[in-house]
Amino acid sequence: MKKKYPIKPTDKQLNLMKLYWAMLGCEETRFYAKVYELEKKMHEDTGINDLEFFMSEDGYFCGIGNIERTMDLIHSPELEKKWWVISFLFFGNFGIGFVE
Repeated sequence: MKKKYPIKPTDKQLNLMKLYWAMLGCEETRFYAKVYELEKKMHEDTGINDLEFFMSEDGYFCGIGNIERTMDLIHSPELEKKWWVISFLFFGNFGIGFVE
């Protein structure tokens, strides 16, 4: 049995969705550029080569490792034990606090 979908976007609506899809692509590119900058700074601050945030298969960041796989992966529960980060979305700043 073929499923019927009651909503069919008009050409105008579809064109708007295409615009938003393109905007999402731009934001995704900007996001990954920021992630790259964080990884680069993390390398500089720690002195460990090729550090990277790694993602699970479902697309969530879940830890830190290095590209060469010469360091054991550090998973998010370990990373979140002592530190928390507050993101100020409107300003793009980060506040870092220590939690005992």
